[in-house]
Amino acid sequence: MVRAWYMDTDPSDQRTEHQRNPPKFLTLDELYKVSGVEYFKLNINSYATDGVLDKIKKERGYTYEDEMTCSKECLANYDQMLKKFFQEHLHTDEEIRFVLDGSGYFDVRDKNDEWIRIEVVAGDMIIIPSGIYHRFTLDTKDYIKAKRFFVGEPVWLPHNRPADDMECRKEYLKRLQSGEFKSG
Repeated sequence: MVRAWYMDTDPSDQRTEHQRNPPKFLTLDELYKVSGVEYFKLNINSYATDGVLDKIKKERGYTYEDEMTCSKECLANYDQMLKKFFQEHLHTDEEIRFVLDGSGYFDVRDKNDEWIRIEVVAGDMIIIPSGIYHRFTLDTKDYIKAKRFFVGEPVWLPHNRPADDMECRKEYLKRLQSGEFKSG
């Protein structure tokens, strides 16, 4: 089961949990309500044949996918890339990740601009909405393998904060304020 919690605001080491003391965990429904982040648990042993992933891909229009491995051995300029992934940014499209192996953290801003850390492990699939400020980092295991999904041609372009004038950001805030993310 995925875990999500509010973070301390200024972590000194991006790859540790940085929970408040005491930690304030969120349910998946609470996470969705305050951020719009969606979560799916897939069976890592049968996802290729059980039809669950295929149904999600069809319903959401995902037509392109690839795999990415992030580790010291597999990623050129590893330390530099981790710093880049950890810069607060947004995308004009959803960011969809299905973890095949390993683990890491996605940090997202809630409706009050506070950081929420989402721990992902094998079998977790999260969908980060277009226009939300977020970042990614590995945990201390230094390894994750994940599928990435896109509608149409892949777009990997991050727009670092501040990007409040971008149309996707304005639309995301409108959706969040309207209560569109009421229940997951």
